[in-house]
Amino acid sequence: MRREVLTWNDVDKLIDHLIPQFETEFDAMVVITHGGIVPGGILAEALKINDLFIASVDFPNELESEKQREKNRLLAWPQFLQFPDDNLVRGRRMLVIDDVWGSGRTMTAVKNRITGAAGIAYTAVLHFNPYRSLFGTLRPDYFAATTDAHIVYPWEIKRGPEAVLLRDF
Repeated sequence: MRREVLTWNDVDKLIDHLIPQFETEFDAMVVITHGGIVPGGILAEALKINDLFIASVDFPNELESEKQREKNRLLAWPQFLQFPDDNLVRGRRMLVIDDVWGSGRTMTAVKNRITGAAGIAYTAVLHFNPYRSLFGTLRPDYFAATTDAHIVYPWEIKRGPEAVLLRDF
């Protein structure tokens, strides 16, 4: 699989391409961990959205073999580790943010949970990968770019004391 490493400048350009697409104002934002945290923060500031919520979703899997684990993971029901209370979602226009739509499972699970709580969900990502999506023609409402590559965002670069000491400044 092709790999693409982005800079902060690349992310700024993606955000600048995404913002003019929004056709409505949003009452709140749901940021999907971990990938949606940084772009969600940037978008919340730009769009002046003050109500931010976190969605943390896991697709559990307990089978032994790698092949069976991957197959089961695709069929697993989502487990919501963090999600706003239904009262915070009901009747509100919610912008759901993640960095990338790969298989689409996480974004679809979050959107369905918001809709199930009588909220109105709009989905946005920096990158949409239609080649990996498990949902046919379903796609995010808003996206900055289409890709077939594995994207490495600047916030995914290894951090920590060891990494900082090894960097050449």
